[in-house]
Amino acid sequence: MKQFPHHTFREYDIRGIAESEITPDLGYRLGMAFAATLPTGEMRPVIVGRDVRLSGPLLQQAVMQGLTDAGINVLDMGMGPTPLAYYAVFHLDTAGCIQVTASHNPADHNGFKMMRGRNSLHGHEIQELKALMQQPMAKAQQSGFIGMVDIRDTYHRFVVSDCPLSRPLKVVIDAGNGPSGIVAAPIYRSLGCEVIELYCEPDGRFPNHHPDPTVEANMRDLADAVRLHHADIGIGFDGDGDRIGILDEQGKMVAGDMLLLLLAHRLLREQPGATIISEAKSSQHLYEGIEAAGGTAIMWRTGHSLIKAKMKETGALLAGEMNGHLFFADRFFGFDDAVYAGTRIMQMLADENRPISLMLGDLPHSEVTPEIRLPFPDDAKFGLIEAARTHFESLGYQINSIDGLRIMYGDKNNWGWALLRASNTEPAIVLRFEAANQQLLLLIKTEVEAWLNSQPGNNHCR
Repeated sequence: MKQFPHHTFREYDIRGIAESEITPDLGYRLGMAFAATLPTGEMRPVIVGRDVRLSGPLLQQAVMQGLTDAGINVLDMGMGPTPLAYYAVFHLDTAGCIQVTASHNPADHNGFKMMRGRNSLHGHEIQELKALMQQPMAKAQQSGFIGMVDIRDTYHRFVVSDCPLSRPLKVVIDAGNGPSGIVAAPIYRSLGCEVIELYCEPDGRFPNHHPDPTVEANMRDLADAVRLHHADIGIGFDGDGDRIGILDEQGKMVAGDMLLLLLAHRLLREQPGATIISEAKSSQHLYEGIEAAGGTAIMWRTGHSLIKAKMKETGALLAGEMNGHLFFADRFFGFDDAVYAGTRIMQMLADENRPISLMLGDLPHSEVTPEIRLPFPDDAKFGLIEAARTHFESLGYQINSIDGLRIMYGDKNNWGWALLRASNTEPAIVLRFEAANQQLLLLIKTEVEAWLNSQPGNNHCR
C-alpha cells in the first residue's frame, strides 16, 4: 500500500514541503482518487488551477494527468487566485476544482485545496481521499481530455457590476508577489479607484516579504505607501488570494473581527435578522455587537471549509475569521475571496464617507492580544489541549469547547477569556486573550502561560 506523510492531510486541505512531501506522484494519485469520489457517470469537467509557486506547474500537470487517466475531463485554469477556481465552479457549473496551493505557507511548500461540486472538502473527506490514494489504481478505458479556460474577464465584469462605488477612492494594494494583484488592480481601477501597486508581479519565490497579510511585519511597505500617498485604504493579499489584510488611512492594521463587525452592521441594515458566523478567536464585542444590531451570531470552528459548511447549514449571509478569510453569501457565493472582499469593504468605506479609523472608533474597546502561535509537535498538540481542559474544568471555569478551549473569566462587568486550541494547519498551539481591562488580561494570561510552562517535558511553549 502506498504511504504518504500523515501530517500533510490536514483538516481542510493537503499541505507540506514541495518535492519531498508534496510530489508529482502524490498529485497524480490525488487526481485519480478525486475522480473516484465523483458521482457515477459525471460528465462535467473539473477545474484545475495553481498559484505562483515554482513547484506548481509540475504538480498541476500531475493532478490533471491523474484526472484524465481516470476518465474525467479537465479545464486548465492556469495560474490564478484560488477564489477564481471557486468562481469558475459556480459560473461554469463544473464537477468541482483542485487548486495547487499552499496558501500563505513558505515558498518551498505546496498543497491542494478542493471542491467537489460546490462544497469544499474537509475533515473525514480528506482522510477518505488519502485512503483511496494509498490503494492500487487502474486507468479508465477512455481517457478524459484537457481544455483551457480563462475566467478572469467574466469575473472582472461580475465584480465591477456588483460593487459600484459611490465615490472614487485611493487604494494601495500589496499582493506579496502572489496571483491576486493581476486580478485586483484592473478591477479596482474599473471601479474608479486610483490604485498604487506593490509587489503585484507574480513570483513564486516571494522575494519581497512572506505573503501573509495578517502579520504586521509583512505589511510595513504597504503601511508606508498608504501614508506616503495619503490613501484611503491599504489592502494586502495572501499567497493564493483567499485572505485579506486591511490597513486604515493611517497605515494601521484593522483586526479581522472588528472588520467583520463593521461589515455586519452594514449588512444588518440591509438584511435585518441575518445570521453571521465567526470563530472562537474573535472578540466578545463582535458577538454582542451582532446581537445588539438585530442579527444572529454563531461562534464556530476555525477553518475556511468548516465555516463554508456552517454557512450552508444555517443560511448565514456573512462570515469571517481573524486571519482574513471573509465569506459573503448575499450577492455572492459564500466562499472566501479577498479580491471580492476588498470591493465590499471599499463600497462600505465610500458610502460611509469617513475614514476607517473613525468607523472603528464607534466600536467598544477591550484589551486584547493578537493571535499567538507557539510551536508544538503535531503528534502532541491535541493531547495538550485535552490536559488543559481537565485542569481548567477542575478549577471550576466555564469553558466553550466549540473549537479548542475558550476559558471564561470574571462576570458581566469584569469579563475576559483565554483561548487555547491546536492549529489545524501547522505544528502549533494557538492562544489569544481578551479582557475588559489590562489588569484582568494580565491575570488571565499569566495563569494560562504558567500552566503551559508547568507541563512535564514541555519545552515548546517557553
